[in-house]
Amino acid sequence: MSKAGEPIRQKDDRPVVLSVEHVDKVFRLPTEQATGLKQAFINWTRGIKGYKEQQVLQDVSFQVHRGDFFGIVGRNGSGKSTLLKLISGIYYPEHGHISYTGKLVPFIELGVGFNPELTGRENVYLNGALLGFTRSEVDAMYDDIVDFAELGEFMDQKLKNYSSGMQVRLAFSVAIKAQGDILILDEVLAVGDEAFQRKCDDYFTEVKKDPNKTVILVTHDMGAVKKYCDRAILLKDGHVVINGDKDDVANRYTLENLKNTDQQYNDNKLGKNEYPTGLSAQVPILRSYPVSSSVCRSSDTFRFDVEYECAQYDHLYMAIAMHDTRRGGIAYDTGSIPLKGCGHRVVHCSMPLNIFNNGEFRLVVSLRVNDSGETDKDAPTQMIAFTSDENSCVFAIRDKRNRDYAMLSDRGLQIKVLGGESL
Repeated sequence: MSKAGEPIRQKDDRPVVLSVEHVDKVFRLPTEQATGLKQAFINWTRGIKGYKEQQVLQDVSFQVHRGDFFGIVGRNGSGKSTLLKLISGIYYPEHGHISYTGKLVPFIELGVGFNPELTGRENVYLNGALLGFTRSEVDAMYDDIVDFAELGEFMDQKLKNYSSGMQVRLAFSVAIKAQGDILILDEVLAVGDEAFQRKCDDYFTEVKKDPNKTVILVTHDMGAVKKYCDRAILLKDGHVVINGDKDDVANRYTLENLKNTDQQYNDNKLGKNEYPTGLSAQVPILRSYPVSSSVCRSSDTFRFDVEYECAQYDHLYMAIAMHDTRRGGIAYDTGSIPLKGCGHRVVHCSMPLNIFNNGEFRLVVSLRVNDSGETDKDAPTQMIAFTSDENSCVFAIRDKRNRDYAMLSDRGLQIKVLGGESL
């Protein structure tokens, strides 16, 4: 892995088709409105700018080689879309330089450049012209575009009569079937219905085999990054945090999301007369948090702590439920676990992960009491506090040996066919 913002230091004989060098981008956000020339002059004499500057990108540098499937990853507000608009020539940087070689086809927003009063056929030619293609070039691409969109019988109808799904398919087909050298895609892998998504998946699989086709993909889907991309960068607050291996980028992105959940808890710690959801004056503190890395492999043992504060009750228990945040449902529940006492305490916990496939999980803790005096593990308990999304521990499993679809791995559970008989 290279240092943030630097090109990967490895030998690559393929030509560079896109070079981004030390790019800065600043937006001016108005803080007040001058109603006329007089007010603008008064503001100027008083040194009032009337705006503040927001640094969106700072010292961003990377290179893309011919044939790369290159990922750009980052949380909302990290500067991804601004970077794509700079590459596409919609914006210009304050500092730095962007250069590319060949025909660049940007697909930043679905349906941009489409006119609802024109037919599907006319919109294909209009969009092609906006992308810089001549009429004869669009003629050569037209049949492929229509076949991919599966809209042959509708091409002479006005676009306003298309369903939203049909418009999406046509717009996406124009972008990916345009005979460009560099294709830029922003958050478009979830377009269309399931059958169309499978077709797009097959298309990207074929594109990866073409040494002359370069794709730049912006997405929040880390599965797509690992599946399609050769290399990737991670943006955070306008800076390049990682430039290099796609798996490193995907795992770091997942970790940044998990850290954000922890930060929400810290930001919502209230030293006032109110408590986070699930807590009260009776139990002012209850949270779970990771001790080991929050991005794990199936061979790891995940370690976490539970911190609580409770000043009363002789028989105190906790229960931990493991929620599958991607697929839904509760993957596991410990039931009531006796605690050693009240006060302000920390409980150290661990959990092997060998039976689980890839996924994201949240550990929700509840504090419980038993007023009956029974000490049996199955004695009924009553909940007095619980952790909400903000103060529950979150972690992810990322392992190349795993599948993503089901929760349990083949190593943890496997159904064997013992035989059969005809009826």
